[in-house]
Amino acid sequence: MLIDPLETMLPRGVKDFLPVKAAKIEYLDQSLRRVFDQWGFRPLMPAALEYLHALERGLGIGLREKTFRFDDRQSGKLVAFSPDMTPQVARIVATRMRDLPLPLRLRYSGRVLRHAEQQSGKDREIFQSGVELIGLDSPEADAEMIAMAVSALQAVGGRNFTIDIGQVEFYRGVVADLELDAGQSVALQDAIARKDASGLHMLLEESTLNDRAREEIAALPRLFGGREVLERAERAVTNDRSRRALDNLAQVLDALDSDGIDDHITLDLGELRGFDYHTGITFQGFLGKMGRAVCSGGRYDGLTARYGHPTPATGFTFNLLNLLFALDRKLDGPAAVKTDMLIVSRGVPKNSSRALAHELRKRGYSVARELLDRDYATSLDYARKLNYRYVLVMHATAPHMQLLSLSDNSERQLTREALLDGTVEL
Repeated sequence: MLIDPLETMLPRGVKDFLPVKAAKIEYLDQSLRRVFDQWGFRPLMPAALEYLHALERGLGIGLREKTFRFDDRQSGKLVAFSPDMTPQVARIVATRMRDLPLPLRLRYSGRVLRHAEQQSGKDREIFQSGVELIGLDSPEADAEMIAMAVSALQAVGGRNFTIDIGQVEFYRGVVADLELDAGQSVALQDAIARKDASGLHMLLEESTLNDRAREEIAALPRLFGGREVLERAERAVTNDRSRRALDNLAQVLDALDSDGIDDHITLDLGELRGFDYHTGITFQGFLGKMGRAVCSGGRYDGLTARYGHPTPATGFTFNLLNLLFALDRKLDGPAAVKTDMLIVSRGVPKNSSRALAHELRKRGYSVARELLDRDYATSLDYARKLNYRYVLVMHATAPHMQLLSLSDNSERQLTREALLDGTVEL
């Protein structure tokens, strides 16, 4: 099969979305916004471009390496597209909202760009919709984020999902006093994150760590499951920092007890995502058997301080493309966009059909006029293919109009007055 050269005009990792997919993305975004609004979160719209030196203050090492950057002809400085919206929110709060009373509940949605390895198959353009809760340092605040994520997943039709909760301070307590160089630390974190028990065992055997330290680190990939993980984790460690992290995690779970979401919660103390960024509770949401997280978040108390305004913070964001991939077929019904009516004029002056369309739109209907001079069968086929609900035919020689329902092919005759005064229900 020949490939149209126009198909290859987009860079790898970005996509065009045609009406059906675009409508589903919009539906997901709007559904999430409604949930965020119900929880008292207000909209914020970060800039598309930032000066690189300012943006990098809020980025971890991993995201710095994925940032798109280029020269700004106007200023001569390096500018960048943000790879994540949370650092932008932190900058705005620290520099422009610092005098407002806390806590701040902020929501956002938009696109970010990230470099990805050429053969990774990952998206470089990411659609984010999320929230940040600024100014609260409490287990109750972390629990609110998790409960919100559950509500959001339910609102978009998710049923078979899990929220995996971690606590990065637990791992920090385990390794805080160990003599590990940068290479060893990265290798250990990678093996733990992949739950590679054999690889982790080899790394520990090659290290100079004492037996107790090896036992604590080796236990991390196995600390996964339900609430019983807390008891196993407490037996596995001896340091106070890790125990305080477990106490914090237990308080978050206690706060979630009244929300009735235990069936969706799992614990994973070997989850080290965002280790250089998060400062406490972390969590990810997974739908069905999909291996990629549809949402992720956690506590990041040190981020606004990078912009000169120390404030505790927590939040989460949805990856709308991952959410779309997980729910695609389930969205065929609720996200389908239908235009109410196509008006077809048969010998009727254009002013008449234009005026009727105007009146119907004032009454809340979505209406388009057939502007091409083609036969009725072709107009009808067009309306079916583009998902119209009705075709309304205006005849110059008849006092009545003909209304065809495309859902069941039923027809009825009606007057203009009956259509406009609400006598006829559509």
